[in-house]
Amino acid sequence: MISTNQFKNGSAIKVDGKRFTILYFQHVKPGKGGAFVRTRLRNMDTGAVIEKTFRAGEKVEDIRTESKEMQYLYRDGDLFYFMDLETFEQVAIPLDVVGDAVNYIVPNGTVSVLYADGEVVSVQPPAHVDLEVTQTDPGVKGDTATGGSKPATLETGLVVQVPLFISEGDRVRVDTRTREYLTRV
Repeated sequence: MISTNQFKNGSAIKVDGKRFTILYFQHVKPGKGGAFVRTRLRNMDTGAVIEKTFRAGEKVEDIRTESKEMQYLYRDGDLFYFMDLETFEQVAIPLDVVGDAVNYIVPNGTVSVLYADGEVVSVQPPAHVDLEVTQTDPGVKGDTATGGSKPATLETGLVVQVPLFISEGDRVRVDTRTREYLTRV
């Protein structure tokens, strides 16, 4: 059990029998009445985000979590196979758990896999990844007065806006949190 005073962003807790990660919390001490903690929580199983208020000092059940660096090996239907870099054990993770990270993982790429109570709950790609441009229209010089951008399809199927000078076969760095082009590599 942990107190609301010990909340941290990213912590895992159990509320009403459901597992959540804390996305955001704020301690509030109004001029009148008791202090409370306002939180934004993401359900580990469904991905739904809720807002919940706790009384200051209230106890909730914490969940033991563990994060492991793993290497992506291959995909077989809706299963993604990852290898633990320490034990070389292979783990199959379903597509619904991998989620949006599918747009950023390539064979032999590393990801962070989060376990809660011994069960895989999420796959986090690194902050930025380098991917190859597989399809984009040629940029025409003089199309715009100030730079401009065009859509480009990357090797994972992700479509991002890139500058006009990017062509097919180029490798680009993409921020996985904002889905934005960063630079050419």
